[in-house]
Order: sequence, then C-alpha cells, then structure tokens
Amino acid sequence: MDAAQKPEGGTPMALRGNPPLPEWLRKEPKHRQAEPLRRELERQGIHTVCQSARCPNIGDCFSRGTATFMLLGDVCTRRCGFCAVKTGRGEPVDPFEPLKVAVMVKRLGLRHAVLTSVARDDLPDQGATQFAKTVRAIKTLCPTTTVEVLTPDFKAHPDLIAIVVQSQPEVYNHNVETVPRLQKLVRPQASYERSLRVLEIVKGLQPTMLTKSGLMLGLGETMDEVVQVLKDLRQVGCDIVTIGQYLRPTLRHLPVVRYVPPEEFTELERIGYQLGFRFVFAGPFVRSSYLADLALEGASV
Repeated sequence: MDAAQKPEGGTPMALRGNPPLPEWLRKEPKHRQAEPLRRELERQGIHTVCQSARCPNIGDCFSRGTATFMLLGDVCTRRCGFCAVKTGRGEPVDPFEPLKVAVMVKRLGLRHAVLTSVARDDLPDQGATQFAKTVRAIKTLCPTTTVEVLTPDFKAHPDLIAIVVQSQPEVYNHNVETVPRLQKLVRPQASYERSLRVLEIVKGLQPTMLTKSGLMLGLGETMDEVVQVLKDLRQVGCDIVTIGQYLRPTLRHLPVVRYVPPEEFTELERIGYQLGFRFVFAGPFVRSSYLADLALEGASV
C-alpha cells in the first residue's frame, strides 16, 4: 500500500492532520470585497463551485466580480475524497436555471463564463441538456462572451457529450484530478481511462474545440506519475492543462500528504509546454476554472 493510503505509524487516513501550512500557501482573505457578489448570487438562487467546494481563491474571484457557476443544484450524487460539495440525492432540475445564469453573466459583464455542475448520475441525460441550454442562453444574451464547460464524465457516453459539444462552448474541460494509482482513493466512482476517453470523444466530435483538464498535487503522487499524466493528456489531444495544490477542505476529506514547492510547479509548466500543450497553468493556488479567461487567451494565440 502506498504512503497516501497507509501513512507511517498506521494512523487511519481520515484522522491524519495536515503538515504545517508553508508560507507560499498563506493568502489574505477578502471577505468584505467578496460579500456583494455572494449576496447577489444568493438572492438569485445561483450556486457556484467557489462556495460549495470551499475554493481558496473565492475572495480573489468574487472581489473581481467573477464566479464559476454550478448547475443542477448543490448536491452531488458522487462522493469524492477531495471535494467539499454535499453528496446525496440530486435536487429537482430548475428549468429557469439557464436563463438565470445567463442574466447573471450579462449583469456581471463577464467576457468569459465558466459552467460546471454536480454529478447527476440520477438523471437520464446526467445533466448534459442543462449544460447545453445554459451555454445557448449565455450566447443569446451575451454574444461576445466566451463559454467554458467543466463537465462530469457522463460515463463517457458519446451521445451525452455530443449534446454539450453541439452547444458550441469555446472550451470543453474535464478533469482527471490525479494520477492513475490514486484514482480509486480520490474519486472512487470515476476512472482515469474514462476521463481520458471523454476528452478524446470531444476531439473526435469537434477537432477544433479546445479541450482542457486539470490535476491536483500533494496526494502522494510522484513527479514521474504526473509527467505520465501529462503525456496521456497530450495523447488524446488535450490543449490546456491546470496543475494546483490539493488543500483539504475539512477533516472528513483526504489529508494533504505533501505541500509541493513553487519550483516544482514551474518545472511541470516547462515540461507541459515541451510536450506540446497550448497553455499550461501550474502553481500552488491554480484551480481548473481559476483565471480561465487567461488560459483561453493563452491557448488561442
């Protein structure tokens, strides 16, 4: 068993504490600046992954007037070891959600909108239609706004992925999250091969559509394993990759095995460009949808 599963001394993983937080991971909160957008989202009944997943960048994003919209409620039908989103039975689908999100995008004046969702394995289309409706609603109300979708795996069903692709988002994002050896520990209801297949299907349906994926470091992976993931992503035509530090959201979630120093992220960025990615965003606070507009610009040059 690897170190991430059975730490030295035999302490159960769920009870392990984190290593002391290094200086490069200390960030000043911006609660006051973020409060106006938080209240407005609450009034409109719009969920964001920023809030539900306890993202460390929420103050930065909300204070800049941007957010990653989370479709289909805030209860996920899967239970991943790293994610703070609530799990349980999925909520009823809100037929007005696509329009509400589009109106908020217009109100905020976003030049790039990012849509994600909880996993909805309980729905016949697993939520694909809601993604497509929301993309189209944004493009109708905000014709100059680019749209990025960060989808669940839809169990790699080509017909469901096609529903989203046909709505013409500029970026199709699906995360592999971690290296193959740690997949069952980190996201037991998903699979590395399935995630690669999602990205491959998107490229097969629309070769010019930008594809994107991301992974977290600090869960017990090795540098060689991470480099192999980058190679696998390039093999299926992935254009953009994000690499960030895993931060434990609560004591119920997987512990941090290691805080990765900034110079290792810099090295992975160098390797990623060497492998042919159009844009590589690597750093301790990098998240899949953080500064996504800059990633799109970089990949479009």
